[in-house]
Amino acid sequence: MDESLLLYDEIEQTTSRFVGFAGEHARYDVVITTTDHFYGKQLVYVIQNGRTAIMNDRDASDIPFLMDAFHIRNEEEAVEFSQFLSVNL
Repeated sequence: MDESLLLYDEIEQTTSRFVGFAGEHARYDVVITTTDHFYGKQLVYVIQNGRTAIMNDRDASDIPFLMDAFHIRNEEEAVEFSQFLSVNL
């Protein structure tokens, strides 16, 4: 017998925005999905590395969080990505 427990199964209309961004340090192809499921936060997916984070504009300004969530090794690149997200979330 299967011991798993389904925690939720919801269908919702969402909006996804596909944005290409090229800064001085890196290029990003990003999908920003807006949904009611994450309590006002958006799902940010970086296509190049497959990394995803649930975030809002406050999270976008957290450089250590961005570096960890999206595997960014260079702080200057993370600052540039933070500025992009702050305007686009």
